[in-house]
Amino acid sequence: MHKTANVLNYLPKSVQGKAQADLPQIGMAETREDAEKTFDHFLHKYPAKYPKATDCLEKDREVLLTFYDFPAEHWKHLRTTNPVESTLATVRPRTNKTKNCGSRVTVLSMVHQLFLSAGKRWRKLDGVPRLAEVVEGVIFVEGVRRNVDAA
Repeated sequence: MHKTANVLNYLPKSVQGKAQADLPQIGMAETREDAEKTFDHFLHKYPAKYPKATDCLEKDREVLLTFYDFPAEHWKHLRTTNPVESTLATVRPRTNKTKNCGSRVTVLSMVHQLFLSAGKRWRKLDGVPRLAEVVEGVIFVEGVRRNVDAA
């Protein structure tokens, strides 16, 4: 989301609509290979006139496609900033109102309590059982766990 905005800033308004339609196709591809092809297509479509836009996108290529190394159940959460934005949405209005009305400890305590209260209404992320595998360092290829055969 944020990378799309950064790339669009380097393009004139007349081209932004087309680019805005092309960019999400990179992250919504079914496989890393398809995403790489779409990525390359975008880089070949705009470099002559808008090198800053393509450079901005190209420099973070690996980072932008990293989610293909995670379980497929997690992809929809990794493709969006919504979990972060939703989490902070309940806290931000209250902390803005209470600026300079307490010490660091009291503000952190308030934020902690707000998160606990808001957390009761949150739904779980998809693929929660897979989180342990991710933490253990299990390798996923195209969202599927790779089985390592014993030699």
